[in-house]
Amino acid sequence: MRVLCPGCGSVAIIGKTNRLSLAHADLYCSCSDPECGHTFVTNLSFSHTLSPSSRTSSAIVSELARALSPVQRQQLQQELNLL
Repeated sequence: MRVLCPGCGSVAIIGKTNRLSLAHADLYCSCSDPECGHTFVTNLSFSHTLSPSSRTSSAIVSELARALSPVQRQQLQQELNLL
C-alpha cells in the first residue's frame, strides 16, 4: 500500500500503526521528501466485501449444524451423503 503526502504528493513513510479495530487503523506518516517534511495521520478503514471469506462461510455452517437437534443433524448428514 502506498500513502502519498497530502502536502506535496511524494510517497510517505508509515512510521506507526494504531489499530483501533479489525476494520480501522490510524497510520502515522511522514513525507519522504526532506524539503517538505510533512508529518500527518491518515485513516485506513475496511469498506465492503467483494467476495466473502471461505473461513466465514465454514464458521456459519458449523454454528448452524451445532444448533440442530441430533435427529435433524442425522437427517442433514444423510442428505449430504447423497451429494
